[in-house]
Amino acid sequence: MGVAADRWRTALGEWAIPVDILAAAPADPYTYSTQLFRSGGDQAEDTPSMRAARSALGDGGTVLDVGCGGGRSSLPLGGAMTRLTGVDPSEPMLAQFRRSARGVVAADTVLGRWPDVAGRVPHADVVVCHHVVYNVADIVAFVRILSEHARTAVVVELTNAHPQAPLNGLWREFWGIERPTQPTAALFVDVVRELGFDPTVTPFRRGRRSAPLATDELIAHVRQRICLPASRDPEIAAALGPDPQLTADELVTVTWSIRPGPGR
Repeated sequence: MGVAADRWRTALGEWAIPVDILAAAPADPYTYSTQLFRSGGDQAEDTPSMRAARSALGDGGTVLDVGCGGGRSSLPLGGAMTRLTGVDPSEPMLAQFRRSARGVVAADTVLGRWPDVAGRVPHADVVVCHHVVYNVADIVAFVRILSEHARTAVVVELTNAHPQAPLNGLWREFWGIERPTQPTAALFVDVVRELGFDPTVTPFRRGRRSAPLATDELIAHVRQRICLPASRDPEIAAALGPDPQLTADELVTVTWSIRPGPGR
């Protein structure tokens, strides 16, 4: 393992919720509602990630979406795709993905975590992977096998800072603990370079989402993330204030080309 990859694994390990807090949590803080992963449909932004994927597809080709959720990271590619495969560890997410894909593109799904299920997943011209890597400790295997499944290019999108960093102030207020600030997108880029790729790095800012969570949903989401009971909702609402900033708006697209090889 390279220096950057070792730093990545160590930094992610520091995000583990303290054992005593986790044991008393009323709900699993590591699960997510499908409401957070709506596909975005035709209203999806024309981001650098979308432009990179379209450019790599050229006149058309197949796409593999790893950690596909509801399809926000791939379905907006629309007619540029001849076939789409979505991989996700959540069957409800895959069901939403399949519903969203109807009338857009022929789509297959594979249930499971990457790269555990990679042997059951076909190669594709372009592999996209949005907002997954901060959940991956073994980043070397993850990136290497992503690359092995791509014939032309890999497009990864991630927040510049850890996506849970906007909640750090709430952890301080409610639990009196300091949360980490690493790893970052810059360290992920270093990992990709350690693996021998020459990535193109494009920072950008996220626009306003077309379907934000309602106030009650937002409070419930925060409550679950920071391991509090519903009885604390009034305090959470007060701490959030009238205009909460809980999403990281600074994002990065990391793209690298794949050299042709056997089986691609």
